[in-house]
Amino acid sequence: MDAQLLPKVFRQLFSHETCSKLRHVRNAHGQLQRRSFSYTPSHAKPKRGDQTFNQDSDWQQRNDLLPDDRSKEFEKYPLVTADSLRAWKNRPRRVKMLTRDFIEDSLYNPNYGYFSKQAIIFNPGEPFNFNTMRNEAEFHSLLGHRYTQFEDALDEHTPDDTRQLWHTPTELFRPYYGEAIARYLVENYKLTHFPYHDLTIYEMGAGNGTLMLNILDHIRDMYPEVYPQTQFKIIEISPAFASLQSNQLTKTAEAKGHAEHVSLINTSIFDWETLVPEPCWFLALEVWDNFAHDCIRYDPTTAQPLQSSVLIDGQGEFFEFYSAGLDPVAQRYLSLRDAALSDGGYNVGNLSQHPLWASSPYWRRFRATLPFAPNLTDAEYIPTRLMQFFEKLNTYFPLHRLLTSDFHSLPDAVAGYNAPVVQTRFQRRVIPVTTPFVHQGFFDILFPTDFPVVEGIYRVITGKFTRVLSHEDFLKRWAYVQDTRTKSGENPMLTWYNNASVMLTV
Repeated sequence: MDAQLLPKVFRQLFSHETCSKLRHVRNAHGQLQRRSFSYTPSHAKPKRGDQTFNQDSDWQQRNDLLPDDRSKEFEKYPLVTADSLRAWKNRPRRVKMLTRDFIEDSLYNPNYGYFSKQAIIFNPGEPFNFNTMRNEAEFHSLLGHRYTQFEDALDEHTPDDTRQLWHTPTELFRPYYGEAIARYLVENYKLTHFPYHDLTIYEMGAGNGTLMLNILDHIRDMYPEVYPQTQFKIIEISPAFASLQSNQLTKTAEAKGHAEHVSLINTSIFDWETLVPEPCWFLALEVWDNFAHDCIRYDPTTAQPLQSSVLIDGQGEFFEFYSAGLDPVAQRYLSLRDAALSDGGYNVGNLSQHPLWASSPYWRRFRATLPFAPNLTDAEYIPTRLMQFFEKLNTYFPLHRLLTSDFHSLPDAVAGYNAPVVQTRFQRRVIPVTTPFVHQGFFDILFPTDFPVVEGIYRVITGKFTRVLSHEDFLKRWAYVQDTRTKSGENPMLTWYNNASVMLTV
């Protein structure tokens, strides 16, 4: 049903107010960096509230030019959550929900969510031989060629104009990327817990399972004294990806040898309720960007925060409202951010574009008196789901050490502070849109990570010390970078990662 419906949805995008203005669509090869880290050639310049939460009172609809008045529906429709929608077979109508629940439902609903039903990870086939390439341009050309071959093969079996295909650095730079992670894990393990505790590794969102195999292969081959004590546990919310990861362990005799070292746990980390008292490492690579965020705006006169909700009417149209009372989760996040600020964990330089701190209170109040002035500030997206992830780690994995990498900036984001990129693929072209309120399950919604503030919040919650590095610095320290160097001296594994950072527990 969805496959038949979506082409009609895309034809409506160009005139449909819900999805707003479509941005420029580039050629297909220009889209290859979507889910890898952004690529810059070496010769180019790198580019609160204390109120009691009441969803049905003190609300106001966002003040756009001549908006439809849906206030009666907002008062009448029930408030639902992503958790309550898990059993729903169809996308909800005649309901309202917080923005974070809408994003969570769009990405992870078991019956129509993006990662549950739509996402496919590109597999380039044989590893690239970078040392034989002239330069990064040749790598980009070869990648485009393999991309086309991969999707042509899929179309021969099942043609699909709306296939949601993307790739990861683990796949592009295998096995070298995974080997760098393995060296970091083993060397730090040997300094702290070997041989008294097992090397227990949890990976969340393991995709095709490639990183798992690359890490285990490297430990078996290069650290035979550690391999018998190695346990790799995957926490995977998507049944489709969990099946792929299981299949990886049966493809070859070498992979089968890892089976007794691997556990596949098909659940969400947010449903985890088992205490793990032993030391462990927790990998979250390119995962945080798809954690749901809340959206808040501020009253320009009083600086009071208002929380975003979305109303879905009987036709499946979306309408955004803001409520003055923050729910406990958003309220807790702002309190923790204040604590991180007071503890010196926030780089003040990052606040220059914040809706409240980008201008003085006097200027905000003056602007609010002007004709046609918006009644709220620009939007701010706050990583409430990431905060809950840290709380899970602190409660159930008290002796964990975290290794994460993710985007610190993203191009083509929607309007707002810390705002997401929202996009889909249609006929092998990437189509970005200007709102997160889109047809659930067919759009990727990914956020940048403000590492200075996230680092501070992690420290406040867990009491652990951390370090943030550029992705290039981490790889220079732990990867054999000569393996991915081209004849010109350019190194795609380093230069394709200039908008990513790594955070480590130390």
